[in-house]
Amino acid sequence: MRPPRVDEGIELWRIARDSQTLDLNSSYAYVLYARDFASTCRIALIGGEPAGFVIGYRRPSDPSCLFIWQVAVDERFRGLRLAGRMLDDLLHDQTALPPVRSLQTTITDDNAASQQTFRSLAQRWNDAPMVVTPLFESAHLTHPSDAAHHEPERLYEIGPSM
Repeated sequence: MRPPRVDEGIELWRIARDSQTLDLNSSYAYVLYARDFASTCRIALIGGEPAGFVIGYRRPSDPSCLFIWQVAVDERFRGLRLAGRMLDDLLHDQTALPPVRSLQTTITDDNAASQQTFRSLAQRWNDAPMVVTPLFESAHLTHPSDAAHHEPERLYEIGPSM
């Protein structure tokens, strides 16, 4: 696990696109994430090939809070606990200043895999408390003219770690 390089931004986009579950940002956005948020992102490589990524950022209102924007693992590499390992690497980064004391992410009700990933993370992180609350309802995320429906996003708050 390591921070992504700018030239790997397009691979982050490919993994997100191929997941068919994530809201897809533009390829340009993933290149910017790899450049501007590399210290709060991770990429997993297997045999030199990008296998998954975590994109996060520090909350401006609380720099000790790490917000996880997206987590994706290439389907060929699922089942290897890569998502959890990338998240652990971010939380235990000794160079991070200030140290991460809490983590936030949003997850839809139908995404059981992500829910389990973050429940497990809370347990590994010294049994940190986890609170789940409503954040964005479908009306916030779906334009009335769109045929597609976006599930509500729940806010998962983990920490502070003891």
